[in-house]
Amino acid sequence: MAAPATLPPALIEFIARFNRGEYWSSHEALEEAWRENRSGFYHGLILFASALVHFDRLNAHGVTAQFEKAERRLEAYRPSYLGLDVDRLLGHARACRDLVGAGLPQPPFHLDPQTTLIRGTEPELEGP
Repeated sequence: MAAPATLPPALIEFIARFNRGEYWSSHEALEEAWRENRSGFYHGLILFASALVHFDRLNAHGVTAQFEKAERRLEAYRPSYLGLDVDRLLGHARACRDLVGAGLPQPPFHLDPQTTLIRGTEPELEGP
């Protein structure tokens, strides 16, 4: 099966909001699709965004707890999935856990989907 040219609309909206730093809103953009298809990948992204909400609130415990959950979910999708570099996501999660523990700010991070990283067999491509 050839990789599609576009990602699911809910994921596209999640990425757009996430890249604007709207972490809670990005979480909300993906939640309905996750509830419909129970995608472990979507759940991992939701937890990842939630961790960054805690980072913005300087809640070190929340950052650590949410990133640990996100990492457990996303690990199965390495090295990439649905156009996203999962290894890069996991690396950012580890870096953020270290930074928040030291009281340092979050480094800039954007999701950069690549069509070459879409397998074409991801169940999320079949619909909600």
